Amino acid sequence: MESLSGRVAIITGSARGIGRGIATVLRAEGANIVVADVDDDAGERAAAELGASDGHAVAIRADVTREQDAKDMAALAVERWGRIDILAANAGIFPHIPLSEIGVGDWDRIMAINVRGALLAIQACLPVMTTQAYGRIVLTSSITGSVVGQPGYAHYGATKAAMLGLMRCAALEVASAGITINAVLPGNIATPGFADLGPQHVASMLAAIPLNRFGEPEDVGWAVRFLASREAGYVTGQTLIIDGGQVLPESD
Repeated sequence: MESLSGRVAIITGSARGIGRGIATVLRAEGANIVVADVDDDAGERAAAELGASDGHAVAIRADVTREQDAKDMAALAVERWGRIDILAANAGIFPHIPLSEIGVGDWDRIMAINVRGALLAIQACLPVMTTQAYGRIVLTSSITGSVVGQPGYAHYGATKAAMLGLMRCAALEVASAGITINAVLPGNIATPGFADLGPQHVASMLAAIPLNRFGEPEDVGWAVRFLASREAGYVTGQTLIIDGGQVLPESD
C-alpha cells in the first residue's frame, strides 16, 4: 500500500483513546498529523509524542461543536503543510444514561458533539479537498445503534446511526470531486474509560467477543488507514466493523 508520506491528516478527538490510535497509525505510515482535541494539554502531549519536534505533528484546541474551531483546525493544516488529504472525524462522547432519564440537555449535547461535530469537520475540510480533487474522510461510528443495541445508550446509539445517514448522503455529494467518505464501526475497544466499568461488566463484555480480547485503539487506526489510502479510492459510503466478531453469533 502506498506510503502516506506527505499526506496531511486531521484527527478530531485524538489526544487519547481511539483517536490517538488512529493518529499513531497514520503518523507511523508517514502522514503529517493535526491533533484536534478539546483537551489542550493532552493534545499537546500527543502531538509531541507523534513528532511535533520534527515538524510532523501539531496540536490545536478544537471544540467540534463550534464552527469556527472546525475552520481553524482546517486552516492550521493548510498553513503548516498546504493541503488536507485525510479527515478522521472521531470526536465523540458515550455517557451511560437510562432511557427514562435522558434529558433534553443530554440529548442535545451528545447530538452536538457526535453528529454536528462530524458535519462541521467535513464542511471545514471540503473546500481544500475539492480544490485538490482528492480527499479521504472517515467517520468513527459504532456497532451500537448502527448494528446492535445496548441499554443505557439510546441517545448514543441514535447519534452513531445518524452519522451513517450523514455519511451515505454526503458521499454522493462529494464523489465527483474525488472525495470518499466512509465509516468505521468499533466494538469494545480498550480505552481509558474501561477503568470506570468495573471488573464484572468488563468480564461480561469480553465473553461476548469471539476473538477473546478487547480491541486496541490501533486496531481501529489500521482500518482507518485502509479507508484513508489511495488504494481505497473505489470505496465510498461504506462501513467497516472492527469488533473481534462480536456481532457474528446468531444467539448465545
